[in-house]
Amino acid sequence: MRQALIKEQAQTPGKWWRRWLRWPASSGDWVFQTLTLLAALCLVGLLVAMALYLLAEAWPSVTLFGPAFLTSTAWDPVRGVFGALPAVYGTLATSAIAMIVAVPLSMGVAIFLAELAPDWLRAPASFLVEMLAAIPSVVLGLWGLFVMVPLIRDPVEQWLGGNLGFIPLFQGPPFGVGFLAGGLILTVMSLPLITAVARDSILAVPNSQREAMLALGATHWETISRAVLPYARSGIIAGVILGLGRALGETMAVTMVIGNGYQVTLQLFAPANTMASKIATEFNEASGDVYIGALVELALVLFAVTLVVNIIGRLLVYWTVSDTSTRGQ
Repeated sequence: MRQALIKEQAQTPGKWWRRWLRWPASSGDWVFQTLTLLAALCLVGLLVAMALYLLAEAWPSVTLFGPAFLTSTAWDPVRGVFGALPAVYGTLATSAIAMIVAVPLSMGVAIFLAELAPDWLRAPASFLVEMLAAIPSVVLGLWGLFVMVPLIRDPVEQWLGGNLGFIPLFQGPPFGVGFLAGGLILTVMSLPLITAVARDSILAVPNSQREAMLALGATHWETISRAVLPYARSGIIAGVILGLGRALGETMAVTMVIGNGYQVTLQLFAPANTMASKIATEFNEASGDVYIGALVELALVLFAVTLVVNIIGRLLVYWTVSDTSTRGQ
């Protein structure tokens, strides 16, 4: 009888909190549901409070520069003129380089670990990939500065400039630090995240999918490309979004190899800056409400960019799952 009343109440239109308080399934279930609801509301409240705090601290810059802050290329603390476009461009450019390199490489490693690696190699290799994600960013930054940057300067940038210098991307002096170095260090940091999520998604594919393709006469590669990867597509997209989020918000490692240049250019060899690195390098020395407000507004822009990227990622996962379910029916 009680279960019938609960079901009837759940189907009755009305305030959700009235149904919650009036018809708990049991005291234990009600306490558990309430605590989980409060935890979820706390996360939402924390997100809103963070955004409001950033907006309040950035208000002097917001009121002074307005929308022009996003389109201006000037950053002059002496004259009190600030613009975010080079930092936004540097963030998006280095993250794009990282994804262009990291996604194919991560997918190759994930497919090898999940489908092709022998049993004696699969576990140690997976452990090493996951350990790469645990290395502190400052350590990776030091490695990038003393090992990767000299290699990028010579022979990579030397060769690219000498052979492909007619392309605007590879023009300019080979500094070693710049967009290319920042993108490659972000590749190293994003690769283990994307690989781990993609590998777990591939391993979660039921063996019946593989067996069905093999029974139809498909090769091993055809089975992977036409049955396994489409089935694991939503998880792979989630891993890519997770890696992109890491690339967008990374600070220390990028700061050490990107060169601290503030410009918008197509040249990959040129020194650059990201929103996170700009905040990290100048916040301690910032003085005055406008200067501090400009840096906080830069943080607010980064917050908005990462939020939009995650929303787009969730929509892509949702559409992918819906499309897979529709095809399965």
